[in-house]
Amino acid sequence: MSITKVYARTVYDSRGNPTVEVDISTEKGSFRAIVPSGASTGSLEALELRDADKSKWQGKGVTKAVNNVNNIIGPALIKADLDVTDQKAVDKLMIDLDGTKNKENLGANAILGVSLAVAKAGAAAKNIPLYSHISDLAKTNKKPFVIPTPFFNVLNGGVHSGGALAFQEFMITPLGAPSFFEAVRYASEIYHILKSLAKEKYGLSAGNVGDEGGVAPNVNTPREALDLIVTAINKAGYKDKVFIALDPASSEFFKDGKYDLDFKNPKSDPSKYLSGKQLCELYLELINEYPIVSLEDPFSELDWDSWSEYFPELSKKVQIIADDITVTNPEIIKKGIEKKIANSLLLKVNQIGSLSESIEAANEAYGAGWSVQVSHRSGETEDTTIADITVGLRTAQLKSGACARSERLAKYNQLIRIEDELGTKAIFAGKNFQKSSSL
Repeated sequence: MSITKVYARTVYDSRGNPTVEVDISTEKGSFRAIVPSGASTGSLEALELRDADKSKWQGKGVTKAVNNVNNIIGPALIKADLDVTDQKAVDKLMIDLDGTKNKENLGANAILGVSLAVAKAGAAAKNIPLYSHISDLAKTNKKPFVIPTPFFNVLNGGVHSGGALAFQEFMITPLGAPSFFEAVRYASEIYHILKSLAKEKYGLSAGNVGDEGGVAPNVNTPREALDLIVTAINKAGYKDKVFIALDPASSEFFKDGKYDLDFKNPKSDPSKYLSGKQLCELYLELINEYPIVSLEDPFSELDWDSWSEYFPELSKKVQIIADDITVTNPEIIKKGIEKKIANSLLLKVNQIGSLSESIEAANEAYGAGWSVQVSHRSGETEDTTIADITVGLRTAQLKSGACARSERLAKYNQLIRIEDELGTKAIFAGKNFQKSSSL
């Protein structure tokens, strides 16, 4: 089934910034995808093409990327007359058209919008759900399907909020829930209790939420945040059923070879910066004190030595996820596997810029015995593709923000639908979130 029309336009993401939306038309109809955008980004991510015209959208316009879809990619795809079910061929054509390693000519946002819309068209051409089509593309055809364990960002710090807290994401994960539907219920109840507790302790403004829907009280230390979350979990009645995950996003506070937990203060004291070893010791203390099961980006993307040196000790306690350091790039993932830096990959489709390369990244991680967690971005949209990607790739893990803001809930709601549709043909990962290959 061929592509008959490709059309891109500017729409807006959850932060009110412009982003790329693409419609692909075939004889089956029109299929749409919208591209997300990150705030805490790895330096080696594929290039998100912005206009840099300060007179419009503060330089964040995407008209160049939109024009690249409409004037370069679209005509080339129609001329090539490729079958929409041949995702690799479609993505390869765009990557070759761009001709750079990081997609800087056409823009990863231009290429990804087309890639994801084509995947939806491919699923329709085969008359199957998107997750089934992705499963076919990835050759992960083992049954039953796996509904992922969700990781909810309930308290925001770092560059996602205005408070003093350095660590970026404090998440809860309902490992003890019997289904995805129940996992979301647990999280929803905890979230509302947490919001009330935050307002009681820190004032009404503590109920304001960060980019990913988590509350953003003016807390200063990780322990202060963790105490609040544990209180909410216990008050909701889910002790020993709901656990905690951290994403410090440490690249954001890496300075001069050390870690500045007061990085939002322009007058922070360099004598208080932590070495990699000291930061590892802090993590171990927190892991021993709180029910933490997963740790993402414990060290900077520039600090490969700390990743390698402290992974053995940290991984005895929790899952270690690589994000900024690997940026969903198969070549960099290979390096991370060789250097033994982590045992889990964070998969963000816009970090690499196409569905085919995202599938390759996941398979690279699986081949090394790593787990994979699919992730949203802080600048999100109503597009739910990553929910289907999670099921299609059998990742058994997804993080998509708090139980707040529709662009976050859209993904969770889609997974509720998929779980409902599949019934006994799917299992909920739950506590087996690291063992998708054995499910």
